[in-house]
Amino acid sequence: MTWKPLASVADVPSGNVKACRIDNIPIALYNLDGEFFATHDICTHAHACLSDGYLEDGKIECPMHQGVFDVRTGKALSGPVDVDIQTFAVRIDGDEVQVDVE
Repeated sequence: MTWKPLASVADVPSGNVKACRIDNIPIALYNLDGEFFATHDICTHAHACLSDGYLEDGKIECPMHQGVFDVRTGKALSGPVDVDIQTFAVRIDGDEVQVDVE
């Protein structure tokens, strides 16, 4: 695994999502009650940023067509999305959130 810094823990308050980028990969970083998750930031249905969507109960709703994904697993949960989103391994090192994009 190759861990790369993505954000500071303080950059993403609990219950929020932040748009980030590593190696030209758009990543959505989620804080669910102090546990961090990362997915690809672009919806698999249409070219919309999931980080602009609505986050609730570990699910992100795409702002364009309201498709829903589980941010923990990337699983597509409701239409019109039917293709899962890519997830990335996340770890905390001090006050830094790191991801593995390989």
